[in-house]
Amino acid sequence: MTFLITGSTGTTGSRLARLLDDQGAPVRRAGRSTGADVRLDWADPTTHADALSGVRAVYLVAPPGATDPEARVLPFLEAARDAGVERIVLLGSSAVPVGSPGLGTLGARLASFVPHPVVLRPTWFSSNFTGHHPHADSVRRDGEIVSATGQGRIPFIDPGDIAAVAAKALQGEVPAGADPVLTGPRTLSFDEVAATLTEVTGRPVHHRHVDVAELSRIHQGFGLPEGFADLLAGMDASIATGSEDRTTTAVQDITGEAPRSFRAFVTAALGAETDTRSA
Repeated sequence: MTFLITGSTGTTGSRLARLLDDQGAPVRRAGRSTGADVRLDWADPTTHADALSGVRAVYLVAPPGATDPEARVLPFLEAARDAGVERIVLLGSSAVPVGSPGLGTLGARLASFVPHPVVLRPTWFSSNFTGHHPHADSVRRDGEIVSATGQGRIPFIDPGDIAAVAAKALQGEVPAGADPVLTGPRTLSFDEVAATLTEVTGRPVHHRHVDVAELSRIHQGFGLPEGFADLLAGMDASIATGSEDRTTTAVQDITGEAPRSFRAFVTAALGAETDTRSA
């Protein structure tokens, strides 16, 4: 069974591809970059059939920044059905229930195209503070995290744990129609995140509280479209009311391994970097 990985250079897709490679599974990395095994362009349906040829399971990462991903992904899903794909594992979000507008609508449609759909709904990534993300850039540049989350708490998750669950789902070890919410082991406020980053790196990091309107303007300053910036800022407001203040056992239930803590993740990601700079 060939596994097609969309978003193969992204945060979860790259980790999933490496994990499946290590397991000896046949992996096809799809994308527009030169590092992809096959070209896949959401805006060009003529690329879909070749990407899906011989594939029976797909890890689907919706086009980034799309407020209506269903419209852009629908031709791909039709091609997947025609190619005989059996499983699609969609990267969703804990903040977007299946069936709700946008990404949730896409998740609800999967069963119309494949017999074994799964929607993974992870919470916010721990890597948002270490990789290529506005939070990480702000930490490195200004020593601050900017949010409208107030004292709201989030069970940040290691994207490697998402990849481990995705591998199980692609291999049929997660029931069809499941939409597990994936979390880390405990919830943290952004104030606690800043304190942890300060302790791990030895460099001061603080949390700057802003309102939703200001946060949207900041997102737009990073080049995000206004509608998508408003959507992201609204998610912060939801966090402030407690929408993400919970944990689940889904990662351990599916993989048999406990999820990695935020502190362990950032220590592994940033500790070596700090040691090198101090040498």
